[in-house]
Order: sequence, then structure tokens, then C-alpha cells
Amino acid sequence: MCLLYIGAGINHFWHPAAYIRIMPAWVGHHEFMVLLSGVLEIVLGLLLLPLLSRRFAAWGIMVLLVCVFPANVQMMLNYAAEQHPQLWVTILRLPLQVLLLCWAYGFTRDPKPSAS
Repeated sequence: MCLLYIGAGINHFWHPAAYIRIMPAWVGHHEFMVLLSGVLEIVLGLLLLPLLSRRFAAWGIMVLLVCVFPANVQMMLNYAAEQHPQLWVTILRLPLQVLLLCWAYGFTRDPKPSAS
């Protein structure tokens, strides 16, 4: 999971235009938001590493996933309007967000059950 978010965050800097294109119109400051989300993905991915704050990072990732969900919806709407042949991929991304949320949630639990 660490590598997934670190790689995705780096990609925001390599290909910012791809992310700017899928930003909903109602979200302001598209370039800044793309770079900010890239930084957050990198930082939160690093925090998932052992010995760092996994629980904090996992909660941060869940918040980030909820915040970027509108961009995934916008991407699907853009592809539908363009009759893009990869529309099906954008449709599959939406439920994938739920799986990513569940995966991140797994990192929020205490790894050692407390003895009561």
C-alpha cells in the first residue's frame, strides 16, 4: 500500500495535466489541488511504513480517497461524453475506491489486541 500511494503521488508531478483534466469545475485552483494531493499521497504513503504512524496515515488516506472521489466521477463523465473506448475502466474505478477505503481501514486497527 505504501508503494501504491507514493507512486501515485509522484505521478501527480510527472503528469499533472492528466489530473487537472479530471478535476470537477466546481473545485477551484486545479493545479494547486493536483500538486497538493500528490504531496499528501507521498507523505501518507511514507507514514504507512513500519515504525511510523500507520493509523494516522490510514485515516488520512481514507479522507483523501473521499476528497478525490469527485475527480474519478468527473473522469467517468468526461469519458462518457467523449464516447471514449476506455469508459469501462473509469466505471470500474468507482467501486475500486471502496476497496481502497476498506484496505486503508485495515491499517487503522491496533495490531495487538488488548488483553481485557
